Amino acid sequence: MHTQLDTLSLHESLESPVIESMNFLNEVSQRFPDALSMAAGRPYEGFFDTDDVHEYLRLYESHVRAQSGGDEQQVRRTLLQYGRTKGIIHDLIAKNLATDEGIEADPESIVVTVGCQEALFLTLRTLRRDDRDCLVAPMPCYVGATGAAALADMRVLPVAEHSAGIDLDDLIRVVTEAKANGLRPRACYVVADFANPSGTSLGLDAREALIRLAEEHDFLILEDNPYGLFQAPDAAPTPTLKALDGDRRRVVHLGSYAKTGLPGARIGFVVADQRTTSADGRTTLLADQLAKVKSMLTVNTSPIAQAVIGGKLLAHGCSLRAANVRETELYQGNLRHALDELARQFPTGRRPEVTWNTPSGGFFVVVTVPFPVDDELLMHSARRHRVLWTPLHHFYGDGRPRRQLRLSLSYLTPDEITVGIDRLADFIREQCDVQSLQKGIS
Repeated sequence: MHTQLDTLSLHESLESPVIESMNFLNEVSQRFPDALSMAAGRPYEGFFDTDDVHEYLRLYESHVRAQSGGDEQQVRRTLLQYGRTKGIIHDLIAKNLATDEGIEADPESIVVTVGCQEALFLTLRTLRRDDRDCLVAPMPCYVGATGAAALADMRVLPVAEHSAGIDLDDLIRVVTEAKANGLRPRACYVVADFANPSGTSLGLDAREALIRLAEEHDFLILEDNPYGLFQAPDAAPTPTLKALDGDRRRVVHLGSYAKTGLPGARIGFVVADQRTTSADGRTTLLADQLAKVKSMLTVNTSPIAQAVIGGKLLAHGCSLRAANVRETELYQGNLRHALDELARQFPTGRRPEVTWNTPSGGFFVVVTVPFPVDDELLMHSARRHRVLWTPLHHFYGDGRPRRQLRLSLSYLTPDEITVGIDRLADFIREQCDVQSLQKGIS
């Protein structure tokens, strides 16, 4: 006899719209393989080469051999045995952060994770003591962050976002009201460079102001930075929040090598150099507390996968900015091409009135249309017009249709972008005609 489980008896996060989003979007792509996908925020595959994996492994193997004085047993143990919970390439990650981001991090403050998603969960799970603890996040927000919060039983308090990033005035309001209601805002999640989905970036003044607010109102900043390297080559990069956090009190830096290394390696990391004090007065790094949680979750991150990323770092002098020159050029070219194609299809002053934002880097463009878009319209677009995109309601987590959709440009060639936007334009015009007909009937 089989026991049938009631879904209401399972963890409540499993019924969250946010948790459903990832699966739904993946399933739509599988259901409509002939549809051109402008939905997936994946790196371009044209530069992938399996030979690189072998080269990187050998480079890292040689690195370990040199460090161990030629101890072959140590080489085998490092690559093939269970590894250190906090990771084995923490020293190379520290050099990478110093080289590319100006972040001076003690290697011991770094925990190497299974993608940035685990870094998010470890941090939120560690910060969540009881029901009063909550996460503040700008909306729309990357679903991985709000989904991780749901799994960690941490409520999310939404903050408004405008064209220049998180609305700091609204952040103050939300944090102040939360405290007045007996809640503890523990952290604010933010993508300061080319946020997903909105593509917005925080200016230097706003970054410095956010750190001051975190100090004044006593919360941490969880800085996620997957797209920061992919900006115009002639643009001066704005310092990361972590680089600006001089006393290392407020910013926990979350990183991933999915976009800049190899997504299949699934290597991320968290820099958590804040000090924690126990009841007996002993102090340890927050990273050490995260490692305790990780030891009960994934035990350690695959040493072989770490070795592949470690080898890529070694191959490029620990600079992934240098390693991603051709990728950056491609993403920048795709972004410019998509904006040109949108302007060609939807000239200013002509109907239908369609607008879009103009980020200076990253993977995404948000398009505003004259009608609400939902998952049903997405499936219609895939079935009839053979183009996929992402309804923006997935990044709010409430299931309420909005007049916006996200286009992802990273995975495509310029020709595919032209085809995709042509198909999208046909879909938008069709839906505008449907709306006009419905209004005429009513």
